[in-house]
Amino acid sequence: MIAVEPLTARALARPFGAFLLGVVVGVAGTGVHRWQQPWGLVLALAAVVAAGVLVRAWTGWVGMLALALGVFGVVSLLGQSGPGGDVVVAAQPVGYAWYLGGLAVALAGLAPRRWFGEHGAAAVEPSATAGASPART
Repeated sequence: MIAVEPLTARALARPFGAFLLGVVVGVAGTGVHRWQQPWGLVLALAAVVAAGVLVRAWTGWVGMLALALGVFGVVSLLGQSGPGGDVVVAAQPVGYAWYLGGLAVALAGLAPRRWFGEHGAAAVEPSATAGASPART
């Protein structure tokens, strides 16, 4: 059964913060994706994946959706031609790879839920240590 968080200001602020993070990562990634090919693209996609992991641990699926909307929205907006006909995301392989970088967010979201908990896979269950006395040094 999935626990639903009550609708509080904090619950509303988390997806909004994830959306703003997506906007920042989208702008920064768009600015750097053509720098020193392919390393600029690798750096931009790594930032998207890192933001995806952060948001998944912080907010869950709603935040992942907000992050993806922020990144994809900004990249799509910056991919439009400007007044002089210039584009920031060119119709080249590196530009297409950056457009598809939003899929990196989805891939981070597909990681197992236990990777994003407060305790790692090696955490000991409380019932296993209930009768044990603490070690003294």
